[in-house]
Amino acid sequence: MTKFRKLNRPTGHRMSMLRTMVSQLVKHERIETTVAKAKEVRRLADNMGTLCAARRAAAFVRGDDVIHKLFTELAYRYKDRAGGYTRLLRTRIRVGDAAPMAYIEFVDRENELRQSKPPTPPPPQRPPMDPWTRSRLTRQFAPPKEERAESDI
Repeated sequence: MTKFRKLNRPTGHRMSMLRTMVSQLVKHERIETTVAKAKEVRRLADNMGTLCAARRAAAFVRGDDVIHKLFTELAYRYKDRAGGYTRLLRTRIRVGDAAPMAYIEFVDRENELRQSKPPTPPPPQRPPMDPWTRSRLTRQFAPPKEERAESDI
C-alpha cells in the first residue's frame, strides 16, 4: 500500500482501526470521525469498490455480513460509477480537544446529508467549418511572424 497518515498510532493499531472503520462504513453507510481519519478511510473505502476478488476483500473487511453487503448491494449500486464512492462532509469542532469532525458517507444512498450533483452534460457539437472560414480564422488568430534580421542570413 502507499503511504498513510500515521495518526499518532503504531502500525498494527492504525491498520486495525482503519479496517474496523471501513467495515463500519460499509455496514452503516455513514460514520462520524475526525477529518484526518475520514480522509484515510475514504482512500481505503474507495479501493473496496474496485476490489476484484472476494478473497482480498475478506482479508481486509471484518464480518461476513459486511462482505455480503459489499458484493451485493454496494456492487449493484455503483456498477456504473467509475470512482468517488464516498463523500466527506465537515461537521463541527469536537468539544474536548477541538478536533475537526466530519461525516464520511457513501454517495447515492437514502437519507443523504447532501444530494449528489447531476453529471455535467457534454458540450454541444459544433458544425464543421468550411475551408474558407477555417483559413481566415487561422490567419486571424495566428501568432505574429518573427522577422529575421539580415545579420542572421
